[in-house]
Amino acid sequence: MDSIIFDLDGTLWDSRETVVMAWNKAIEQNDKIDHTLTKQHLKETMGLQMHEIMQKLFPHLNAEMHNEIIQSCGEIEGDFISERGGILYDNLEEVLIALSKKYKLFIVSNCQEGYIEAFYDYHGLDKYFQDFENPGRTGLSKGENIKLIIERNGLKDPVYVGDTVGDRKAAKDAGIPFVFAKYGFGEVEDYDYAIDEFNELLEIF
Repeated sequence: MDSIIFDLDGTLWDSRETVVMAWNKAIEQNDKIDHTLTKQHLKETMGLQMHEIMQKLFPHLNAEMHNEIIQSCGEIEGDFISERGGILYDNLEEVLIALSKKYKLFIVSNCQEGYIEAFYDYHGLDKYFQDFENPGRTGLSKGENIKLIIERNGLKDPVYVGDTVGDRKAAKDAGIPFVFAKYGFGEVEDYDYAIDEFNELLEIF
């Protein structure tokens, strides 16, 4: 193994508290939405791309309205994340320090452009990662973005760490092993490795 590619939400951190505040501020400006979101709503959408999240949360709105909400939520969310950050999982930086001495580290997340950068900015963790990708920048699926990271960085033997069925599918689509983060937001039955805590990566690798 020469590299580890990570999902972000539910794998490296929990940003739901910040994100739900940002999204509620954004949807307050839309008179076609008469309810507020909760952290549970976000948990139920983890691993989905933004257009899929919109369809799940706001099925009564059309694609044009979804795109407007995505734009508004993305702008406000970026500011909120940069100002407030999220909750890093236990021992995260210590484990990243150790792993980065042996492997190249990357992030591939189903998020909008600017989200990973905001994660980096607030917590100062960019120094441990070589590259990142997301559909907000490429328009590609998570599996295709993993492939893009592999090709762009000349990786020979990577693994993907994530917490949802969508993450498992993405790893399978990219043809690489999958490490299931059980502490995250999803339930996965088919995986190559599993961890109950983030620091267990040091036992596996």
